[in-house]
Amino acid sequence: MATERTDLAVPDFEAIARSANQLAEAFRQTATASLKPFEPAGQGGAFGGGAFQGAKLQGAEEIDEMTRTLTRVAETWMKDPEKALQAQAKLNQSFAALWASTISRMQGAAASPVAQPEAKDKRFAHADWTANPIFDIIKQSYLILGHWAEELVEKAEGIDEHTRHKAEFYLRQLLSAYSPSNFVMTNPELLRQTLEEGGANLMRGMKMLQEDLQAGGGQLRVRQTDLTAFTFGEDVAVTPGEVIFRNDLMELIQYAPKTETVLKRPLLIVPPWINKFYILDLNPQKSLIGWMVSQGITVFVISWVNPDERHRDKDFESYMREGIETAIDMIGVATGESEVSAAGYCVGGTLLAVTLAYQAATGNRRIKSATFLTTQVDFTHAGDLKVFADEEQIKVIEERMAERGYLEGARMANAFNMLRPNDLIWSYVVNNYVRGKPPAAFDLLYWNADATRMPAANHSFYLRNCYLNNTLAKGQMVIGNVRLDLKKVKVPIFNLATREDHIAPALSVFEGSGKFGGKVDYVLAGSGHIAGVVNPPGGKAKYGFRTGGPAKGRFEDWIEKATEHPGSWWPYWFTWLESQAPERVPARIPGEGALPSLGPAPGTYVRMKA
Repeated sequence: MATERTDLAVPDFEAIARSANQLAEAFRQTATASLKPFEPAGQGGAFGGGAFQGAKLQGAEEIDEMTRTLTRVAETWMKDPEKALQAQAKLNQSFAALWASTISRMQGAAASPVAQPEAKDKRFAHADWTANPIFDIIKQSYLILGHWAEELVEKAEGIDEHTRHKAEFYLRQLLSAYSPSNFVMTNPELLRQTLEEGGANLMRGMKMLQEDLQAGGGQLRVRQTDLTAFTFGEDVAVTPGEVIFRNDLMELIQYAPKTETVLKRPLLIVPPWINKFYILDLNPQKSLIGWMVSQGITVFVISWVNPDERHRDKDFESYMREGIETAIDMIGVATGESEVSAAGYCVGGTLLAVTLAYQAATGNRRIKSATFLTTQVDFTHAGDLKVFADEEQIKVIEERMAERGYLEGARMANAFNMLRPNDLIWSYVVNNYVRGKPPAAFDLLYWNADATRMPAANHSFYLRNCYLNNTLAKGQMVIGNVRLDLKKVKVPIFNLATREDHIAPALSVFEGSGKFGGKVDYVLAGSGHIAGVVNPPGGKAKYGFRTGGPAKGRFEDWIEKATEHPGSWWPYWFTWLESQAPERVPARIPGEGALPSLGPAPGTYVRMKA
């Protein structure tokens, strides 16, 4: 935490005035640039003028939905004037307590704060937020109002739980956006810096804002890292291997061995197509793929194409047949093995579960064990992403996808960022555009910004069958005219959840474990959707994990009885995998079998930008 400072040099008002004039001109240029995609036909511009006529600003639908949702909550309170007055009185009492506390403090008496930020909230860490009475009032007023608004949503009567969930989510976005930590005049640290630099920080920030608007084609893409600092095969996606097969949907990568012998049964990794696969291969220290290879596993990974309008009709069945099942075929050609182990991450795991159910129904059971990493098959407790998955919003998304045949990668990236707005949106807005500091190079955030598109048919199927209707868990999903039943899936399953996951909540993964018909080893790791998975063994393993037998009964009871283990879950998983099929054979060299190399890993599809 920063120490309190009471000294402040006299501001250079002449420099501030010059910066203000320059800032005003830069703001005018920025506003003009942001409107270029929406120029009327015939006015040209970098985006072809009329080609974008009638387009809506990115996020406009979300703003409309937010307004409708919060209005519904407000209407429930307006219907009961007495209850509304009680709520207003409670707010007034909190502010009266704050004022009394402030007066006591200014008179030299000790005064306890009326409202305090959560321990993990970094926005108010600077000492001046507490030491300076003015900024302390600003901070506490914001927190009081935020807690009051959250309580209004929580206690609103006569609304369904989905609407309440949406209201909580959208209120969190508003509170994050209007935090006093985001603005120069209400943030002591930003105010001090701006005065000390004569506004030069704002000029640097405006320059970065213009660059980010230009990079987004008129839509703001807030940079989270230095996008020029990474090269595939050198800084990210570094594990040596070869692309041994390619079709319209995927490249299949086989990784080079690091041991003289390997497990006879190969492993196929199915990553999500919503992101790129190299989250599992960021660098040598954090690479799950590289670690698997070092344990003596012949690892194959699907690298999905970054789809465009040509892929509009590729649906879940296409991804199953042209992705997983074709990959298994090609692994057989390359190694001579007809059976594989498989691992799926996030929605890649959902597709893997669909494939397992399909193979169980058709008798083509080539996958002999399955590992699911933060994967949902039951979407009852699917977390905040369900906010975007009701009939009305899905229809809007389908209409947008119909125009081009895909969902733009930036829209999905924005949705994920909104799950943690303080950390993934506003901290970078403040750092970049107010402090005027370029973000540091960080491989994880480079991957996070490397967006992928979603084919219209695939994404529509996913939203409707998983988030909206939960058909896989209910035994109602149909693929290739086959009704899927997860209870017919009898292969051993390793099902990893992470404690703080916002995308595949631990409870959701726990409930999903009971949908399978065979033995499921449910493991609960620490941290969230990414850090809990990418947690290598050794001195840097930050988070432990819990094991506790079958995922049955109440989730809370399972946690209470589970055994806690320090360090990474990776070695525990390898012991589980090896026990399924321990036989070893001489190491296999990619490209030297029946399938020659088409080029080195990480291939060409991963380089395609959205």
